[in-house]
Amino acid sequence: MAKRTPRTVRGMELIVRFHELPLLVGLVVLWMMLWREASLLSLVSGIVVSIVMMRVFYLPPVALAGRFNPWYALRYLGYFLWNLARASFEVAWLAVRPGPVPETSIIAVRLRTSSDFILTIVGLTISLIPGSLVAEVDRFGSTLYLHVLNTPSQKAITKMRHDVATIERLLILTLGSKEEVQAVRR
Repeated sequence: MAKRTPRTVRGMELIVRFHELPLLVGLVVLWMMLWREASLLSLVSGIVVSIVMMRVFYLPPVALAGRFNPWYALRYLGYFLWNLARASFEVAWLAVRPGPVPETSIIAVRLRTSSDFILTIVGLTISLIPGSLVAEVDRFGSTLYLHVLNTPSQKAITKMRHDVATIERLLILTLGSKEEVQAVRR
């Protein structure tokens, strides 16, 4: 068996780092799905193309807290599904009801978290619920700028900010670091 020198280990590390393996696997699976073929050639070409894309379009590693609370995950899922159903009916009613076009707003919502991962999941959750869409993200200021449908009053805007804060709170309690969980529980 060949002995690995620090140089060969470092060379292999430059090709694929350990924390990039899930991304590599996901890209290779996507490549094979796009070609609608599961063969050795599509696997090898998928690996090559994925490694090139990972180097050309570099993504910084996402820091995870390393904890997961299933109880709060279920609460988050329930909250999301309830709001998804409720908002779907509200948007459908706004589309067919007689009367003027509903007012829209762009609102800024500052989040408590500094985690890119939780910021992304909050943004995705808000965008999946009908009637709201993330227009812009200030990553360094942890601020989401949302385009919100049917905001005729300040009360509706405040409710939307409260909904975003609730989603963030549930996600922090599900996936956040110990420090973030303690800050949320205060």
